[in-house]
Amino acid sequence: MKLDHVNVYALEEDDGWTVVDTGFDSLRGRAIWEGLRAGPLAGKPVVRVIGTHHHPDHIGLAGWFMDRDGADLWMSRTAWLMARMLVLDVQDRASPQALDFWRRAGMPPEMLERRATERPFNFADVVHPLPLGFTRLTEGQEVTFGRRRWRVAMGHGHAPCHATFWSQDDNLVIGGDQLLPSISPNLGVYPTEPLADPVGEWLDSCARLRALSRDDHLVLPGHKLPFTGLPFRLDQLTLNHRTALDRLAEALAVAPRHAVGCFDILFKRRIGEAEFGLALVEAVAHLNHLHRAGVIRPVGESGGAVLWGA
Repeated sequence: MKLDHVNVYALEEDDGWTVVDTGFDSLRGRAIWEGLRAGPLAGKPVVRVIGTHHHPDHIGLAGWFMDRDGADLWMSRTAWLMARMLVLDVQDRASPQALDFWRRAGMPPEMLERRATERPFNFADVVHPLPLGFTRLTEGQEVTFGRRRWRVAMGHGHAPCHATFWSQDDNLVIGGDQLLPSISPNLGVYPTEPLADPVGEWLDSCARLRALSRDDHLVLPGHKLPFTGLPFRLDQLTLNHRTALDRLAEALAVAPRHAVGCFDILFKRRIGEAEFGLALVEAVAHLNHLHRAGVIRPVGESGGAVLWGA
């Protein structure tokens, strides 16, 4: 993947460690954790794993810690259900629904043909099986771990029911992918819910979380470096998508385009094959938001792809 790392956090308990997010289940990932166990974790067990959200780089080794250490798993119900469903849903070929979704978004025919014959990415490739049983995290709940009391606040858009944690005892905030310092999380629409509006959910979440934020909060993000100045950063994240929506609406008022044809407008750079899939689902997300707002509508098709215009 182009983004080549994920941040994980270990918070000390009296009887071991709470680990927030885990990385992929890979030989490299397990080796890194074995080194951490022998070093800074001092051989003490992982008693709790917290998954901020269901994406595989964040919960890949949750089941491994549950099997090895008997760790409890804390997640939102939606995140746990999504993770467990996707781990069990192993596909040898892309589904007809996925192929139709990509075609309607404007994926080039040669890429579509290739993807029709390739084994697609499966969660089970990099996520350890999740045993039954978890502890549910809910909006506004107060939980205790790492010798602190935390308020749980859910974000949406990047992932459904993404848990963030706001310390009630000091200035720490655990942000996962909902609160990132220098990149914007992917907001994607997938064949599982092709009419979803993650951009709208994201903008609503940024507004809600901003009411909790303070300049002195030290945010521990899911990628890149910890940071302060959270209110300003949430304003940036909001503005990033609002300006992208404005650019897109202006361009579609001039000439219709399909989702892939909007890459240059949204991202203002060349999209390579490594990031093509993420760009496609984000382009669909922005089109869906404008469609729901009544700004654009489908105006025709080209090669099976939906064209959108003002």
